[in-house]
Amino acid sequence: MLNKKRGHTCLLASGMAALVLLMVVLYGTIGPQQAGGSILRPGYLLRGSPLYQLDLSWPRKPELFSGQVFGVAVNQNAGVVYVAQRGADVPKVLVFSTEGEFLMSWNTTTLEMPHGIFLADAASANPTVWITDVGNGPYGHSVKQYSPSGKLLQVLGAPGKAGSGMNPLQFDQPAEIFVHPSGEMYIVDGDGGMNNRLIKLSKDHEVMWMHGEKGQGMAQFYIPHSVTVDDYHRVWVADRGNKRIQVFNSITGEWLGTWGSCFSEDAPYSVRLTPDKKYFVVVQLNTNQISLLEAPPVGLIGQCRVVSVIQLAEEVKPHLVDLDLKTGALYVAEIGAQQAQKFTPFRLGGNFL
Repeated sequence: MLNKKRGHTCLLASGMAALVLLMVVLYGTIGPQQAGGSILRPGYLLRGSPLYQLDLSWPRKPELFSGQVFGVAVNQNAGVVYVAQRGADVPKVLVFSTEGEFLMSWNTTTLEMPHGIFLADAASANPTVWITDVGNGPYGHSVKQYSPSGKLLQVLGAPGKAGSGMNPLQFDQPAEIFVHPSGEMYIVDGDGGMNNRLIKLSKDHEVMWMHGEKGQGMAQFYIPHSVTVDDYHRVWVADRGNKRIQVFNSITGEWLGTWGSCFSEDAPYSVRLTPDKKYFVVVQLNTNQISLLEAPPVGLIGQCRVVSVIQLAEEVKPHLVDLDLKTGALYVAEIGAQQAQKFTPFRLGGNFL
């Protein structure tokens, strides 16, 4: 009888241990680990549905990050990740493969303070990289297009001259650009400068429509920080200073709605849509969180609903994100940790994508 009880106790203990292990895998923390001898990988805590997990192997030489990492952009067809960073005497763009190999860096003098970065025409033979520059020098306050190897191709705005003009077009600390496959562009202009604008440009860079009032009302902004467009002609803007996401019709510019209830503690800094169109990825810098919000169906904005949260370690400061549209991998630019990290879709018992 005693042996049976011991056997039952051992079985129960083994079962509990297995359950604890599973909970660690699904919801637990990954503690700090040394990588490359100098860069610390921050831990994270997962809450809610397990949709993403940290890829500790990317990149293979994290010590190459030498400045404040502000933005990431992925070319899913070429398997390349561009990382924009700031700092004195540091390359402004580092280029890695999606497998983590370091490929090259851009030591260009035409970039002062990169903020947002976007890969356009990824499916074409000639993809290009767009970067917003918030610097105050002769190349700042502009949006620039580069070749994949870092050659400057063209400049939008009046480099070195902050302004609000529309003809010719001027910017004041433009935060981010989103280039639609049609060639149309959406720019959020005003990372703390005089402008608080959402501008849509045609593929020929003519202004199609704009919202440009500072305030808390409908279609008004305070530090619009990130922009993305879905497949249903909806433009989603992270209205950072107002702690909300605003939604517009991409064709007419009509205001469609606002999400604010998810951001009572901290503002949304970045907004991107997962390849399966089910979730918006939103980062909150001050609370060190990456949240996945349920994407609403066509014809409905409704209220935001958080499905999953990745709680990063203190002082990581996630800033902007991008996704690999083939694999679903998530790349996060982290100012405080001075690194970019890769998260892969969680596939325990099935596929996310």
